[in-house]
Amino acid sequence: MTTHPNPADLSAPPRAPSAQWALASLSLTMLLSSLGTSIANVGLPTLAKAFNASFQDVQWIVLAYLLAITTLIVSVGRLGDVIGRRRLMLAGLLLFTTASVLCGAAPALWMLIAARAAQGLGAAIMMALTMAFVAEAIPKERVGSAMGLLGTMSAVGTALGPSLGGILIAALGWRSIFFINLPLGLLAFVLAWRHLPVDRPLSKNDGATFDSLGTLLLALTLAAYALAMTLGRGSFGPINVALLLAALFGGGLFALVESKAASPMIRLAMFRNPVLSAGFAMSSLVTTVVMATLVVGRIVDRFGAHRMTIAGLVGMAVGACLLTTLPMSFGVPGYVAPLVVITAGYALFQAANNTAVMTDIDPGQRGVVSGMLNLSRNLGLITGASVMGAVFAFGSATTSIATAHPEAVAAGMHVTFAVAAVLILASLAMAFSSRALSRRDILR
Repeated sequence: MTTHPNPADLSAPPRAPSAQWALASLSLTMLLSSLGTSIANVGLPTLAKAFNASFQDVQWIVLAYLLAITTLIVSVGRLGDVIGRRRLMLAGLLLFTTASVLCGAAPALWMLIAARAAQGLGAAIMMALTMAFVAEAIPKERVGSAMGLLGTMSAVGTALGPSLGGILIAALGWRSIFFINLPLGLLAFVLAWRHLPVDRPLSKNDGATFDSLGTLLLALTLAAYALAMTLGRGSFGPINVALLLAALFGGGLFALVESKAASPMIRLAMFRNPVLSAGFAMSSLVTTVVMATLVVGRIVDRFGAHRMTIAGLVGMAVGACLLTTLPMSFGVPGYVAPLVVITAGYALFQAANNTAVMTDIDPGQRGVVSGMLNLSRNLGLITGASVMGAVFAFGSATTSIATAHPEAVAAGMHVTFAVAAVLILASLAMAFSSRALSRRDILR
């Protein structure tokens, strides 16, 4: 008699996991989730024509994905800690792949937006759990290299999206930008199923439960903040102010609820750890300035996370300072050269900061900490798109870059990158202070 495995039982892979294939699985997962962020952008004009909709309406195809990630990434990270990360990762990959197919087959705009929100939920799971798996699947001496590779794959996916989307739309139509995720998603699922570490059995004494009230409050708070930063394209009207105030109130209420919860989603005591607190804050500030990474080798593993965090921040500060002056004197080369310095510094910072934050984390908290680290980056991206746009408009004294005089554009760039330099210097101060506080705690 032939027996068939239960498809719902995904808790055990057919063979033992290997570090190389596990990292390949995580890399492809990170690539897919970041590709989904940018690939739809290039298709918005085509989608507006296809659905006979306004550009403002089709923008929700992008916003629905980003809002789902920002709103839920910490919650799904915590859920992975509670029910098992491998199990949830497999579910996230299936959801992402299925939702991608639904996006490609959507007959109406509202269905496409709904499917994109579901795709964003799958991507939130994938993003939240990739870094959490590094500490389990990769030897400790190679964690820095693995973090650098994941950062690179995130950057490649974000940068590849527009060009790949343009090629697919021109050759096969807009639906292909979503159908492309079907073979890639299935490959990522197979790799994850075969090579990611098996979830450890939860002990009855773990006391791990899912904080439903905290999850709801955090989701509503983050949704309010994300909408406040994205609606109006940087110009703050009454709706933006109301949403921002709601986010502030929700954040305070969330902190109160978590302080009294028996099994909180986010343990507020973890913020007493200076490395964690500074890591989250620096990630938000730095990604407010720049949105790309370059390949980083093994230097984080060799020279230590703290030293490379400092080196990366110094490189970014130098690049931002150069951007305030060089473009006006040297034109395009004066703009490109500092950007190379900034992106190299950012790549180094991301690998080192992620390694510092994720090293020595309690295994039961890796999912939520990874989710918070990704959230801090997402909040930086959302805030940067809004705040830096407003700073540029203020510095250039114009609301339309298309009609602005070159002198106005130069003035706007000068002010914008001066503010960016200040933010990087603030991050640098946090790095030094967190190191000092950490050493003081060790000496006690």
